[in-house]
Amino acid sequence: TEFSGQEPEEVMETRLEREYYKKLAEENEIYAERPSKKQLEYIDRVVFGVVNRQEELNGIIAAYSIGWDVKRISRLARAAMQLAVFECKYMEEVPVGVSISEAVRIIKKYEPDAAPFVNGILGSFARDLQPARQAAAEEAEV
Repeated sequence: TEFSGQEPEEVMETRLEREYYKKLAEENEIYAERPSKKQLEYIDRVVFGVVNRQEELNGIIAAYSIGWDVKRISRLARAAMQLAVFECKYMEEVPVGVSISEAVRIIKKYEPDAAPFVNGILGSFARDLQPARQAAAEEAEV
């Protein structure tokens, strides 16, 4: 919603519409095939998850971006970090390293100067998250 000004439901409906997707395919080959059912489920989960937990995710990013106001972080860098933090916290099926690597890869492509900043924040978050994940897993085994 930060990028389009639209509600998540509207974005999901319009961006995944067949005709819109065909136009995107003309611009980038990644859109040659529409997402599979499994991919659509992932997209749905992360879009609504990030939107619904945006305040929490921004709070986490703010806690690790010492000296930076979250609003000063570019929208793209913030969105990539929100997605990675959401995946790390709420999607155990997505490895933490993969979430962070993908966020940094995207930022390197579009905002190369911000990549070390994003990597540092997400790396610090992940180091603190690992003991919490381990404790939760051990508790579940009891």
